[in-house]
Amino acid sequence: MKFKKIAYAVLAGMIALGVNPDTTSAMSTQEISQIKVSKSGNFKYWTKDADAKQKLVAYVKDVTNKSSKNFIPVEDRLAVFDVDGTLICETAPYYAEWMMYLQRALYDKNYTPSQADADYAKMVEDTIRNNGKFPSDSMLKEAQSQESVFAGMTPEEYADYTKKFLDTPVEGLSNLKWGESFYAPMVEIVKYLQANDFTVYFVSGSDREFLRVAACDLFKIKPSQVIGTDAQVLATGQGDTDGLNYLFKKGDKLVRGQFVIKDLNMNKVSAISTEIGKQPVLAFGNSGSDSSMLNYAINDNKYKGLAFMVLCDDLERELGNEAKAAKCKKLADDNGWLSISMKNDWKTIYGDNVKVESGK
Repeated sequence: MKFKKIAYAVLAGMIALGVNPDTTSAMSTQEISQIKVSKSGNFKYWTKDADAKQKLVAYVKDVTNKSSKNFIPVEDRLAVFDVDGTLICETAPYYAEWMMYLQRALYDKNYTPSQADADYAKMVEDTIRNNGKFPSDSMLKEAQSQESVFAGMTPEEYADYTKKFLDTPVEGLSNLKWGESFYAPMVEIVKYLQANDFTVYFVSGSDREFLRVAACDLFKIKPSQVIGTDAQVLATGQGDTDGLNYLFKKGDKLVRGQFVIKDLNMNKVSAISTEIGKQPVLAFGNSGSDSSMLNYAINDNKYKGLAFMVLCDDLERELGNEAKAAKCKKLADDNGWLSISMKNDWKTIYGDNVKVESGK
């Protein structure tokens, strides 16, 4: 898909000014937050015979039945979800947080990036626009540059910036804002598990604070249930002083610092172990970078576990990728995960008024 540079530059300026474009949403954030699924599983947005849904419902009925040998106590009912491509759009034209990074680094007239950050952001934009292939180290280097361009912001300033971005349209899909681009069928899965006393965690490669703004109110989860890529948290008067040698004092405020860790691959498992302290029994992902997390949920677990891979195989209602979908399907088959087909298992993705724009 082509990246609309001119339109994006105009959009970025509107974000910086706090002006939000008027779009008609197919499903508002309020409507998304009000999605409910009963304890028994009255799904609205899944096809009736979707195999993954049926197996999840059978699993939940089994492990919540006190008479079952597979019964799982409430305190151990833990489910972990990747976010980009699993719960929310990642193809319009790329990860949401990457698009906000480009806006900040290249088009925010109230901010001047370092030359290194500007150069890297330009490479990222050019690669996206030209459907190019990113270098193998792009996930790490983009995260480093992304955290760099937001360094110095207070948590409140960063949250406000994120909220303004989430209220802007995605590209390539009509009638849809970033904050509304959650997959309705997957929202149902989260709500279904919550109705059955599962504690849900979001474990993503995206910035943790970005996700807290995007998801906590929408899904009614605590900030502590969001795990993601982290930046340093510093005091305004700290400078380059190590935290071991600095005393937070009156007048200090918290600000964002530089990159700490990218939450992908094995780092997801390490973060789950460190921050949750228990092994999940359910895991949902959409790419190879979720493989460790999915395997962790189903291997050497004292409880019965399941893992699910969301396939981006819908080219009519979503900006899908058949090659990636096929690769992920093979990963699922090879590792004993269940596949979720956007094309075949979902009645809708974002709502019927969202359309793929012509030429995409």
